[in-house]
Amino acid sequence: MQKKNSTVHLLILDPSQNDAESLVSLLRNAGRATRAHRITSEEDLEEALKSGTWDLLLARDVDQEFTAEDALNLVRRMDKDVPFILLASDFNRERSVQFLKGGAMDVVPADCNDLMLLAVKRELAALDERRRRRSLEAHLREAEQRCQLLLESSKDAIAYINDGMHIYANQSYMEFLGYDDLDELMCVPILDTLTPASQTEYKGFMKQFAETRQDGMTLNCVARRSDDHELNVTMSVSSATYDSEPCTQIVIQPEHSDAELEEKLRQISSQDLLTGLYNRQHFMGELANAIGEQTPNGALAYISLDNFTANKSLVGIAGADLLLSDVADLVREHVGEDQLLARLSDDAFGILDRSCDEKSMMESCEQLRKKIEDYLFEVNGRTIQMTASIGVAAITENAPKANDLLGRGLAASADVRKLEGHESGNGVVAYNPAAEGKGEITAADEIQKALDEDRFRLLFQPIINLRGEGEEHYEATVRMIDTEGNDVSPYDILPPAGPSEMAVKIDRWVILQTVKQLATHRTRGHDTRLFLNVSAETLVDKTFSAWLSVALKAVRLPGDALIFQMREGDTTNHMKQAKEFVRSLHELHCKISLSQFGGAINPFNTLKHVDVDYVKIDGSFTEELQKNDEAKEQLKEMVQSLQNAGKLTIIPMVENATVLATLWQAGVNYIQGYYVQAPVPQMNYDFGE
Repeated sequence: MQKKNSTVHLLILDPSQNDAESLVSLLRNAGRATRAHRITSEEDLEEALKSGTWDLLLARDVDQEFTAEDALNLVRRMDKDVPFILLASDFNRERSVQFLKGGAMDVVPADCNDLMLLAVKRELAALDERRRRRSLEAHLREAEQRCQLLLESSKDAIAYINDGMHIYANQSYMEFLGYDDLDELMCVPILDTLTPASQTEYKGFMKQFAETRQDGMTLNCVARRSDDHELNVTMSVSSATYDSEPCTQIVIQPEHSDAELEEKLRQISSQDLLTGLYNRQHFMGELANAIGEQTPNGALAYISLDNFTANKSLVGIAGADLLLSDVADLVREHVGEDQLLARLSDDAFGILDRSCDEKSMMESCEQLRKKIEDYLFEVNGRTIQMTASIGVAAITENAPKANDLLGRGLAASADVRKLEGHESGNGVVAYNPAAEGKGEITAADEIQKALDEDRFRLLFQPIINLRGEGEEHYEATVRMIDTEGNDVSPYDILPPAGPSEMAVKIDRWVILQTVKQLATHRTRGHDTRLFLNVSAETLVDKTFSAWLSVALKAVRLPGDALIFQMREGDTTNHMKQAKEFVRSLHELHCKISLSQFGGAINPFNTLKHVDVDYVKIDGSFTEELQKNDEAKEQLKEMVQSLQNAGKLTIIPMVENATVLATLWQAGVNYIQGYYVQAPVPQMNYDFGE
């Protein structure tokens, strides 16, 4: 609760000076020391919010030049944590709902002083709790960072092991064994980091440790790095806890100093290997630090390269790497010494400035956008022109966590294409927090309304076996008829930033409808199997497999009739959850497919950890086949490697017969595309042709 004698810093929007003073007197008579400022214009409120810290905004809902709705929108746009209470002259249900949806904390009758005082008391107490929580979170982050720093700064390679699996490792440990990130290492048993001879010694050593529980026991063994480089090490073990769970702490040290290896390990830290910029992990850590400061300030820019996939098709994968390096150099020349530049994904960069404001970042990004647009990139004798869509997000006292704030920048960069004349991108947009809630509610409401009005429909596209076997496979997709009569994907209108429960709802609707249709279709003598796409939200949903089991039993459909398809990017971002998702679905006898394969820098790394049955290669490879022989060889090598790993391969986007000979020679198992058949409402393709 707020201290009784703490001063309330109050903003009042009221055309009447006397009425505003009455509100101040009311609070003072209720025992609240109050310092107030009456808002006279939009500029006045904006200056007040920039220059001071305010506890409450009381706005009278009467006709005035600068309205209560304008004031609320400005508070939301500036992302200030200032509780907003509307004082309504007459109760209007629709208007009250409008303000509450827009971010107001309450709507109370202007003549009910007792009700207003209760609302003020509640909101001041809630504000005090939020501020205390932010302060405590900042202290907790500092404490965790200090503890983490002790681990990370240790030259000793330290890890925590449970049931033979890594559950945590510090940077020294990962660098020592040649792993780039913790998620990758967490999927690796500790036995796989030892040579075969040392594995036997380790098992006996750990059995002895389990019996004696003597901390500090040591074992001399040979470690095997991810690049198969072998090192003689000394391993010491002790009992520990991690996340309140008992585990074993392991410390490994080289038996002899390897100066060359140590120098190599120092170079592998926070760097993106292709561009030489900082990587995403380092950027997100610095962003979290910026948000966690007592007085957060600054801005970030999310730079998304427009039409990168199309340009990648023109110059090939190797050429695309050269193009990215050139873009990185251009952006590096633009940023200042006090700005942090990183590569965030295949075609996106990020800039973090902890001292500038949103306006300054916008001006700088506009200059950068113009430089990229005007620059002529030369790749393999071909001139390429690039543009960028840049989203700017301010770091404020009300800023969300690092991932969500980066999502704001991503959302703003996507909004560039909504501007008139910028359908292909090439612009700069600042994220507006005031539109966040409204946009998400509108999208969710639109999708829910379409579901209620039965404006969803399923389409089925056949996937045929190129080796001539008469299997019946379809991929199911969902389309929605929007309010203007357009045929759209419901996933496309979901907010781009942050998780969405609506994505799970769409996934489950598709699955329920398709299993019903498939069960009926199979009763007619068809041994048909369906590929069903799942979103990242379903991938991390722990309740999904239990729900699916019930759905399959309800329609008496065997699990092996369904093949669930995950995107490569989602799987890479949620490796641990994807591994559990695949395991639980395999228990139901369902199959798993990995789509958009080949877009990552090291795509085969995913297959080391996630046991999929089918691999659908990214459609960009199909487009390149008709343009150069190098693409044909790359595809052949990829297909051969996948089949050596026991994976069935699918090539999508087959639009004509000219690539069939190449696909046949490459050993591809399945093809899909408009050459076979466009998606249609019925499963009526003749697989016997």
